[in-house]
Amino acid sequence: MLPQVDPMLPTLYQIEKVTKETEDTFTLALNPAQTDGLPPFQPGQFNMLYIYGVGEVPISISGDPAIPRTLVHTTRAVGTVTRAMKQLKKDQQIGIRGPYGSHWPVTEAIGDDIVLVAGGIGLAPLRPALYQVLAMRERFGKVVLLYGTRTPEDILFKKELENWRKRFDLEVYVTVDRATGNWYGNVGVVPSLIPKAPFDPHQTTAMICGPEVMMRFTVHALQNRGMATQNIYVSMERNMKCAIGLCGHCQLGPTFICKDGPVYRFDVIERLFDKREL
Repeated sequence: MLPQVDPMLPTLYQIEKVTKETEDTFTLALNPAQTDGLPPFQPGQFNMLYIYGVGEVPISISGDPAIPRTLVHTTRAVGTVTRAMKQLKKDQQIGIRGPYGSHWPVTEAIGDDIVLVAGGIGLAPLRPALYQVLAMRERFGKVVLLYGTRTPEDILFKKELENWRKRFDLEVYVTVDRATGNWYGNVGVVPSLIPKAPFDPHQTTAMICGPEVMMRFTVHALQNRGMATQNIYVSMERNMKCAIGLCGHCQLGPTFICKDGPVYRFDVIERLFDKREL
């Protein structure tokens, strides 16, 4: 019998590229330091990234599921681990565990219109889903990306967004809370884009990732358009520590976000979503 692999033991990965996205946000592209890497991932899943001597942190995978060997992670430098991570350079190594959690229902949504709604860094966990949708574009109806940030300087993946906006088979709407510089686009919160977005609310799957208050108002706006709650999915990324349902930090009512989430069908957690004490 083969020995069991310790689920808390990270696999070594080497940094191939570090990309500065905004003043406090960066992307790491990583390849296995040894022959074997982690198993393939599904859009919406996350990994635990470990820096020796500092600690580990859960970060969603933001790369292309069709290229599973290279893991891409986009995050903000907001805590001890991510601030240390921001200082890493090409060819340095980190440990990774994963992939963990549930995923966006891309294949289940074949035949539907697709609406992706992202707030701030929430675009990173949704990017793999968009990659997968575009890889089999002919199998979906309309595909709409709605993206909101605080200012134009906070927009992620700028070059990629420009390329997406040039496509004839993808609708991209971007808004900012506060216009600065030479911004002449939409100004306002991202839920305000939903009334003008071109999709059939009765034949649409919506995927939402961002701050919880933004997701709450986005769900309400989609429901006002006539969308059924069971066709709306949200990503609940908070308080995850162990990723295997052992420590209990991420318990949300009867569920554990690291195992039952981070992607939830909204009707499953609707009763818990507004309860701040959870």
